[in-house]
Amino acid sequence: MRPVCVIGLGLIGGSLLRAARESGRQVWGFTTSSVDAQAATVDGFTVESGVDGALRLARERDAIVAIAVPLPAVDKTLTAVATHAPECVLTDVVSVKAPVEMAVRQTASRARYVGGHPMAGTTASGWAAGSAGLFENASWVLTVEDETDLAAWRDVAQLVLDCGARIVPASAAGHDDAVARISHLPHLLAAVLAAVGADGGNLALALAAGSYSDGTRVAGTRPELVRAMCEGNRGPLLDAVDDALGRLGAARGALASTGSLRATVEAGHQGWQALQDHRDAPRTPGRIDLTGPDVRAELLSLGAGGGRVTGLDGTFAVTA
Repeated sequence: MRPVCVIGLGLIGGSLLRAARESGRQVWGFTTSSVDAQAATVDGFTVESGVDGALRLARERDAIVAIAVPLPAVDKTLTAVATHAPECVLTDVVSVKAPVEMAVRQTASRARYVGGHPMAGTTASGWAAGSAGLFENASWVLTVEDETDLAAWRDVAQLVLDCGARIVPASAAGHDDAVARISHLPHLLAAVLAAVGADGGNLALALAAGSYSDGTRVAGTRPELVRAMCEGNRGPLLDAVDDALGRLGAARGALASTGSLRATVEAGHQGWQALQDHRDAPRTPGRIDLTGPDVRAELLSLGAGGGRVTGLDGTFAVTA
């Protein structure tokens, strides 16, 4: 198994470092946070004093380099990768993919890059918030593009599976469109809902119960992290916001004219039911041969249909 070098040791990067070590891999990392570096060292992990040293070690040991920094810090990290580990197998856990794909092509084009995004996390942040079990049974997007090195894709896929996650293949653009609706828009709506509730004063806050707490949970995430992910996915998020505003406008119009919210509430319930049905649907095992001529198209078709890669044994065992 390839060693793993993680740049950034917050919630996701720290959890990846822990999970990779539990799988039996040699691991080390780097972080600009002295607090996270000290905590990881106390927990028995090797934390290099500089990103240059961490990446040189990755080059020497032919490691997978995983970038786990916020989007605004990606360019600087890629510059270091291009200098010290230019031909590494490279992945990331950033919550938008098209901007990272573009940055890799511009700054670290020799790297064998496979974009990644684990759909796991909490509102907490930092090394102390992480755990080796964070990714258990989570969906983890791995990008598939025309230029994707399939051998590198397989290496990163094995790491993801070793961390307990299941792989959803997608293009960078397809990923960004999807997460705008199921991740970034919810963060934005949670922020609005939290602000509207707080504007109701102490009485409203005293009466706040499950629906308000559930709807505003992710508003507890550090604002700079929310801004980075949402602003970094501006185009797809604008489309999702337009969709939401259209539905809110229709709801307001119906409430004002007829007093009925039936269409809005029933459409929402149907959307919720669709999620439950998807999660409860029976899974049909299948296989995709990574050496096949149409493997990229087959992987993208699997992901688009809601399937996940669940194992590697020369071919891909999948559920659709």
